[in-house]
Amino acid sequence: MNITINDRECEARTGDRLLDVARANHSHIGYFCGGNAICQTCYVKVLEGADLLSPMSEAEKAMLSDTLIKEGTRMACQTTIEKPGTISILTTVEDAKRMTLTNPAQLPAFMGKMGWESAIKFTDTVAFQAQREKTGYPIEPVELLIDVIKGIGDAIQLVIDAVQSAFGMTRPAAKPEAAKTDDQARCDVTAVNGTVACLNAHGKLATPESLKLHEHSGAACN
Repeated sequence: MNITINDRECEARTGDRLLDVARANHSHIGYFCGGNAICQTCYVKVLEGADLLSPMSEAEKAMLSDTLIKEGTRMACQTTIEKPGTISILTTVEDAKRMTLTNPAQLPAFMGKMGWESAIKFTDTVAFQAQREKTGYPIEPVELLIDVIKGIGDAIQLVIDAVQSAFGMTRPAAKPEAAKTDDQARCDVTAVNGTVACLNAHGKLATPESLKLHEHSGAACN
């Protein structure tokens, strides 16, 4: 299935965390703590499909103010996809980025609001972090380090993609393959006796041997 993150189609599966989907698809999202409900940078606003996501976690209840919750804010590191369907979200960091580029005069008010909403939940947040072991949110130092390092790697790749996009840089096109034999030249999907089969360039059923070669080459039927 696909979900939309920052107006970008992203591949996802049920059971995936929103944070992991964003990271895997190089969509702009914050995750300085590696997705361990510490840094509060992975806030997202659910624009569509809230009922397809997991219920609010204890971490979210401790860190998100009532105002943010009513606005559809979730923590991407705590939210998983439970049902397939149409899901659309906007990450807070992307929202701030767009505001900076289009109407920077709104940014101080936006930052002030987010700071105020965090201050409201400061006591609850501190209490949650102090009781992580008892409430089922333990932090494994080694896993945290690995996750943070992976997050840094994803962030670097995001920067590289952004630079390449800005300067119109693209990856070199693959070299054309050598001419293929009749059975390997082309493979089109067609119905044969009620089943789907591949036809070669001359409209003949491709042999099992050529199909294996076709599959091995990584090509896809048209």
